[in-house]
This record gives sequence, structure tokens and C-alpha cells, in this order.
Amino acid sequence: MIEGLKDKVVIVTGGGHGIGRAYCLGFGGAGAKVVVADIDEPASVKVAKEVNSQTDAQSLSVKVDVANEASTQEMVRLALDRFGKVDILINNAAIFATIPMNRGGIDSIDPDEWDRMMSVNLKGLFFCCRAVLPTMRKQKSGKIVNISSGTALNGSAGRIHYVTSKAGVIGFTRTLAREVGEDNINVNALAPGSTLSEENPSEEIIKMRGARLTDRCLKRVQLPKDLVGTVLFLSSPLSDFMTGQTVAVDGGVAFL
Repeated sequence: MIEGLKDKVVIVTGGGHGIGRAYCLGFGGAGAKVVVADIDEPASVKVAKEVNSQTDAQSLSVKVDVANEASTQEMVRLALDRFGKVDILINNAAIFATIPMNRGGIDSIDPDEWDRMMSVNLKGLFFCCRAVLPTMRKQKSGKIVNISSGTALNGSAGRIHYVTSKAGVIGFTRTLAREVGEDNINVNALAPGSTLSEENPSEEIIKMRGARLTDRCLKRVQLPKDLVGTVLFLSSPLSDFMTGQTVAVDGGVAFL
């Protein structure tokens, strides 16, 4: 277990599914108080109950649409009402595994889908950080971890709107780190590799994830649990002098 997270209050957006669920359970296991925030309210309620039953940690389920500023403000208000503070924000919510998207080339991307991708994956990041920063500034402490993607480091044929949004996460992280360093707030990014995060994955998805092994030093499929340790590290006192960085956790695909 990574020390220093007991009784810390963490908000995990997109916490109701896949990798977000793994983050929530990981924080619960470390003794943190977990706000499971997701647009899918039944899923967030389910994960919050899992945190309570599997880790004995306190949790709160919150429905949030990260693309709506008022909704992100309400998310933080509910967290403060329940726990009195917010120490950590994990910006995990994004259009990817649980929301259908066009995986084709640039000519097949509908402009409305492009706008929706940017609205959730980038504007959502912007709104969530703006919502949580007042309390972190008041505390003179805080950890923000933004979830990017290994595709932003290497490029990817297809899904150009998704890859562009995740590249934006890296620039956002570097800039915000410079803006809030004087407030003792750390801002870092995590770039996962291709991860088998889907619930009940189809044979096509399993085949696609397996095909990525040829580019990877560690020849196995990446799972959500492979990302949890790094997220906990970036949220803990062990990373107190680390900010503005992007950490690739991909089994050895991208070397930064």
C-alpha cells in the first residue's frame, strides 16, 4: 500500500466503469474517502457500494456531466458537504471505452462528433479543475492527475479526434502546473497504453488489444490494475516535488 492517502478525499470522474472503477477501489484500499463521479448514476452507485464493502472506506456516489460547468460545480459542492475537503482530483472521464465513437480516418469523422469529443475530453477537464481549484487553493495543497493516452505520444491511425483531445490533456497539464505551483498544487498526467478496460469485451476488442503486444516490451495485455499504482503514487506525498509531468504506463511502448 502507498502511504499517505488515508483519509484523503479524492474525486474520480468516470469512476463508474473500467479503469475509473479500478482507481476508486485502489484509493479505497489505501484508506482514502472516494467520490465516485460518473454520468452513469447507477454505475457510480454500484462502485461506491463496492468501495464500501471491499475496502471499508467511505465513499460517495455523484452523478456528473463533466461537459456541463454547473454539474462539475455541484460535484465538488457535494464532496465538500460530505467530507469537508477535496485533496485529489482524478480527471478520468472521457469518451472512449464505454461511449461509442468513430474509429475511422479523418474523412469519416463527423464534425458534431469532433465537437462532442472535445467537449467531454478537454472542456470537461477544464471545468473539473476550475471547480476544485478554489478549495485546493484555500487549503494550499492538492493533487490533480489528468488521464491522457499513449496514442497522444505515438499517434494512431484513426480516431484523430480522440488522439487530439488526449494530446491536449498534456498541454493543459503542463500549463496548469505552472499556474498553480505557488499554491502547492501538483498537476501531472498519466498516459495509459492500450488497456483491456471494457466490461464483457467482445472478441474483436480482445483481438485488438492483443495485437498491440508487438509494440510492447512486456508481452501481455494491459489491465486496469496496471495503472492503479501510478495513480496512487501521483496522488500521494511520494510525488510532492513532481509536477507538470506525463508518465507513460504502457508496458514499454513510448519512451519519454
